[in-house]
Amino acid sequence: MDNSNEKELISIEGTIENITFQNSENGFTVFEFSCEEEGCVTAVGELGNVFPGEKITFSGYWVVHPTFGKQFKVESWVASIPETADEMLIFLSSGIVKGVKEKTARKIVSEFGDSTFEVLELYPERLARIKGISHEKALEISKAFCRMSKERNAVMALEKYGLSTSESLRVFNKYGSKSAEMVENNPYSLCNAGLNIDFDRACRIADSLEKAPAGEFKIREGIIYILRHNLNNQGHTCVPRESLIAPCQSLALCSEDDAEKAIDDLAEGKRIIIEELYNRYFVFLPEIYEAERSAAKSLLFYKRYAAKAFPETDEQIKRAELIGGVCYNDKQRLAIRLAVEKGMLVLTGGPGTGKTTTLRGILCVFEDLGLEVALAAPTGRAAKRMSELTGKEATTIHRLLEVEWDGEERATFKRNKHNPLTAQAVIIDELSMVDIQLFSALLAALPIGCRLVMVGDSDQLPPVGAGNVLQDIIESKAIPTVELDEVFRQAMESMIVSNAHRIVRGEYPDLTIKDKDFFFLERALPADAANTICELTETRLPNAYGYSPVDDIQILCPSRKGETGTGNINKILQQRLNPREKGRHEHQFGGRTFRVGDKLMQTRNNYNIEWESDGVHGEGIYNGDIGILDDIDEAEQCFTVCFEDRKATIPFEFSKDLEHAYAVTVHKSQGNEFPAVIIPVTGINSLLEYRNLLYTAVTRAKEMIILVGRESTVHKMVDNDRKQKRYSALKAFIMLGDE
Repeated sequence: MDNSNEKELISIEGTIENITFQNSENGFTVFEFSCEEEGCVTAVGELGNVFPGEKITFSGYWVVHPTFGKQFKVESWVASIPETADEMLIFLSSGIVKGVKEKTARKIVSEFGDSTFEVLELYPERLARIKGISHEKALEISKAFCRMSKERNAVMALEKYGLSTSESLRVFNKYGSKSAEMVENNPYSLCNAGLNIDFDRACRIADSLEKAPAGEFKIREGIIYILRHNLNNQGHTCVPRESLIAPCQSLALCSEDDAEKAIDDLAEGKRIIIEELYNRYFVFLPEIYEAERSAAKSLLFYKRYAAKAFPETDEQIKRAELIGGVCYNDKQRLAIRLAVEKGMLVLTGGPGTGKTTTLRGILCVFEDLGLEVALAAPTGRAAKRMSELTGKEATTIHRLLEVEWDGEERATFKRNKHNPLTAQAVIIDELSMVDIQLFSALLAALPIGCRLVMVGDSDQLPPVGAGNVLQDIIESKAIPTVELDEVFRQAMESMIVSNAHRIVRGEYPDLTIKDKDFFFLERALPADAANTICELTETRLPNAYGYSPVDDIQILCPSRKGETGTGNINKILQQRLNPREKGRHEHQFGGRTFRVGDKLMQTRNNYNIEWESDGVHGEGIYNGDIGILDDIDEAEQCFTVCFEDRKATIPFEFSKDLEHAYAVTVHKSQGNEFPAVIIPVTGINSLLEYRNLLYTAVTRAKEMIILVGRESTVHKMVDNDRKQKRYSALKAFIMLGDE
């Protein structure tokens, strides 16, 4: 274990001899350097652009790595600026300047001697005097040299404010040569620049400055920070204006008048949008406002210019019945007819009500009409299940839209209004977990005349991301909607299905039956419940039913905290299912131990993670994806995680977005289905004891579910129909546009 934070910093001056590995994204470097005191030393740290032959003063600690032995861990460093022609030759020969190798470096230094750097920076046209260097190449070399020089200077300047090299590089990539000036003038902007720096830390940087930044910066950035927190943590696409004042006063230590003025200033500068809805003023971040407005306009546009209707729909439905060997009820027939004749449909309903059968019927009729149909779902697991249920290939919405990464961890899509999909009909499953930005991007990529069928369960929790798409569309009453509410006899034989419908109706589930697929184990104390849950996972269910503890059993916790929260249960199950063993590689990060064989979940969309699947390469791992840690490569500083059919390479710097997934929150389980589900129902925060959270958890189970805890807690959850409050504006925008 690295106990470097308990040791005193020491300084060593030396020369870099060899670079073993370097990550250009975060500056992490494994290298060898020589010094008088220790000879040749292996060192690791975030260094950015360094090169063999460079003289550097390092500050850090000695550590002992379990695999690679004694190393020097670099915390900070200061490079000596090359001053002589010989030092400049070593610098340029390293390849650190794009377009300059050793041969070219020798020509340049031979020509300009000690003035080489001055020429590279100020007089690039002189480089063209050298044979083999054109005027165009001279400008390219100068540009690369200046960027590298500015980057190094910026990193060195920013590190004195406590920013790591990787953070400094991200700041530089966003603000360029003015990075240090930006931090000195307005350090609070760091927390709103996509740099994952929280507001308290930005305040500490501000306090460390010789000259205090202007007070209005703190208030304005505080408001943006509050909006982003509500967006990313609560799912609100907007916030009532009056609800911003008190949090802003607390965060920025300002008066009510100052907060009000800052909101007006931000609106005037178009950093926020204020809109009157439902006789209240709501505040939006511009990109989310645009997503909701755009989605509303697109829905109404496709409704207005619907796909052409086909004759003889009833005959096509009959053929679908013959092919599927089924007999549709009235609502199922209505859904198929609307999908064909209106071109837009929302299909909703609980488990066992025939959504899948209806979906197959719609798909059958579409294909019978010769339409090119695309099937998609929000997650890989949901898409895989959609494929299994329909017998047709389905993909994630991200893959359907051909996602790309824009360099700032934001999704862009090749498929958009300028390059629409070729499909003539698109069917989206699990719409309840689609966030507003993804939904808006999907609508933008639909060609004119494309049919759109949206399927989901409106009684489930809203999506992990921002917005409340499915519920808003249904409540707007602008789009044809069919709610299937007849539970088929065969489905009612399942206690999972029958109890799910009891819960959603506000009735208590039957907890007495012991010989079907729905079980309840009374455990009054949270510690006893946690122990029982771990026993069920480790031995009882595998021995009795043959379930794999890792692949088949999923624990769904209402909360992350407490003895029955994901944190504690994951810790216990890692020790039991994947204990520390000699030869089993592990890596520690942020107080957590990642071990080969661990079950992990990605907790944030990351479009820059590379993956491979059957020889196909791509990028992007998404919030809620579950996989197994297959390998830990200390030299390359990365994990290999197998997510379903994709093997992803995840740099250590992204491990903050990985969590152990033996137990996950109910919110994170949305869109997934598991053979066996275990739910703790004791030790729950009262704010999480509500009906649709329990309903969502129960409907994640495919074959078996076990509740462990207090019957009284189950009853409290059923009685509490207080749905999680989520501010969104899609419904309002649809209704305003449909007037």
